[in-house]
Amino acid sequence: MSGWRRINLLLTAALFTLFLLLMLRFPGSVLSAAVRGLAIWWDVLFPSLLPFFIISEALLGFGIVHFIGALLDPIMRPLFRVPGVGGFVVAMGYAAGYPVGAKLTTRLRSQGMITREEGERLVAFTTTSDPIFLIGAVSVGFFGNPGLALTLAAAHYGSGLILGVIMRFYRHQAPSTPEGATNTVNSPLNKGIRGRLIRAFQAMHTARVQDGRPLGLLLRDAVESSLKLMIVVGGLVVFFSVVLELLTSAGVMKVWDSLLGVVLHAVQLPDSLAPAFSGGLFEVTLGAKGAGSAYSAGLHMQAVAAAWILSWAGLSVHAQIASILNQTDLRYMPFLAARLIHSMMAAAGAYLLYPWLYDASVATTSWLPPAFQHTSGGWNNTVSSISYGIITAAVICILLALLGIILRAIRLIRS
Repeated sequence: MSGWRRINLLLTAALFTLFLLLMLRFPGSVLSAAVRGLAIWWDVLFPSLLPFFIISEALLGFGIVHFIGALLDPIMRPLFRVPGVGGFVVAMGYAAGYPVGAKLTTRLRSQGMITREEGERLVAFTTTSDPIFLIGAVSVGFFGNPGLALTLAAAHYGSGLILGVIMRFYRHQAPSTPEGATNTVNSPLNKGIRGRLIRAFQAMHTARVQDGRPLGLLLRDAVESSLKLMIVVGGLVVFFSVVLELLTSAGVMKVWDSLLGVVLHAVQLPDSLAPAFSGGLFEVTLGAKGAGSAYSAGLHMQAVAAAWILSWAGLSVHAQIASILNQTDLRYMPFLAARLIHSMMAAAGAYLLYPWLYDASVATTSWLPPAFQHTSGGWNNTVSSISYGIITAAVICILLALLGIILRAIRLIRS
């Protein structure tokens, strides 16, 4: 064992020993934090994520992903340097939120449908908050201000797409996945839009034949793998909830907030946002809630903090992504760098867009669909959340396909 690995092992052991001692010192805080983390998992994450995990696994088995990939290839490759199947990951990731994008990317990588570099590009910009959490929980619930939704959504999702374009230059010399073998361009039937549809159906049929699992086995495997991942997600949410509570009880977070307040003051941000940034560093829900309650900072600066927190996603989500990426050869460091870039761009976007997009006249949630009017999620809102999530994913796929057709038409006109 090398010296560096030995030091790393000793530091890790010392850190976990320290947390064990803190757990013995503050048992009541540990219990309450664990229950709170478990409640977040059961009431919010489990009902909102599990259906998307199962649906995405089933769509992979049925070949629907391959069908979508063949249609979206003309837009995904030029813009993001990923194959067309990445469009499905973009749609599901933006509709269902973290960590769905990473889950689907690892499945594509394990099936050899994308290269390692393409997978790392894809995970980097498809790890986002879902719209129902951003609008319903954050804007309506934590801020009590539906008029802030457009600013946060534009800053968060807009900077995410810009990040995707930036990431196309990440290892740009690495080989790309070739287009599918079903692309028989010499056939006159396979020209234009009609030809792309034919190739898409051919790709779907080939994928379904290669999978070969009957419907019952396919659904069983989808449920089994999704439940395993949900248990990992729940464990990590509880773990980081306990860690943050222990650091708070031991007084560490108070010192950290004081130091962070000095840094925020130096960059012209109110030091009253320090608790929000500290909570968001660990867990996105706690950070967003802290940003919504930092009234002395002013709504403009609160929106900047919320945009940063939503895009950084918290170490809890980072740990979930890292555990998912470990199933393949995809690396965590590109994802970490992307989170830093995304969070800074989203914060800058919220700062610049707030004067243009914030609508103070929107004081009620009556203009929002029912799924976006909730404040804490939960099982009562699961059906509507799934419905709007699927609609969102479908709309994104259609928009990407139309954009691909437009780009293809422009190329034909120029040639």
